Amino acid sequence: MKLSLGPILYYWSKQQVEDFYQQVAESPVDIVYLGETVCAKRKLIRTRDWLDIGHKLKAAGKEVVLSTLALSEAESDIKTLKRICENEDFLVEANDMGAVGLLEGKPFISGHSVNIYNHHTLALLAKLGLKRWVMPVELSESTLKDMQALKPAHIETEIFAFGRLPLAYSARCYTARAHNLQKDDCQYRCLDYPDGLLLNTQEDQKFLNFNGIQTQSAQVYNLLAELDSMKNMGIDIIRLSPQAMHMDKIINLFHQQMHNTLPLDAAMAQLEKLTPSGLCNGYWHNEAGIKSVALS
Repeated sequence: MKLSLGPILYYWSKQQVEDFYQQVAESPVDIVYLGETVCAKRKLIRTRDWLDIGHKLKAAGKEVVLSTLALSEAESDIKTLKRICENEDFLVEANDMGAVGLLEGKPFISGHSVNIYNHHTLALLAKLGLKRWVMPVELSESTLKDMQALKPAHIETEIFAFGRLPLAYSARCYTARAHNLQKDDCQYRCLDYPDGLLLNTQEDQKFLNFNGIQTQSAQVYNLLAELDSMKNMGIDIIRLSPQAMHMDKIINLFHQQMHNTLPLDAAMAQLEKLTPSGLCNGYWHNEAGIKSVALS
């Protein structure tokens, strides 16, 4: 099993992004996904910058993948999408069917926002060039087992195993709305929230996390305890989603657990201290996503 680092889902300064990937270059991560997947207005890092970062990571021995937007709304978005899909240096992760259409005929990866819920869809996309799929985050272990048994043999499976769950995308910007701003005049308020804007219920329970047009879980999805189960299922890649702090330590915890060099209970205790708002794993166990199902 390999370890991957998904694209940064938040809006960070250019310096913060560059410093982050310098750190990633020295980490035990095997695969790194780069690019803006949430909001086209986030342009501190442009396509040429992502390509430059990608070449530096490739020189450090990482497999690099360019990720596309999950929701394209303007002609400029389509132009950027075409440029990414036409690049000849790196594989592309398609995060909507528009990108799939542009990538047809050459190897590509489908992101978790592409709705692949059965082996029939996997087989169809395999004919178009699918090399790897990232399971939608709301699917369970039991569904995954069925799909693993029936998927085309050459297709790799990647599981979102750590990070706030990307639940939905909207044409509206919730972060702008929280500040009584219009989306077209958002003043880039996402920069103020390097891990998103947390929403509590009236009972003060952590409920959701706003990240521009993306709605996330408040709790951090964590499948550290399921690595052996995934290995037995033949899962190829485990994905971690970046957060602003402690990502190097989190990567090392998963790497150690994958190689059985740290007891699980110790790793879980350390991981919980490194996350901003608690852990969850409900979807994996076919429960409500917000739940944290105890280890058996």
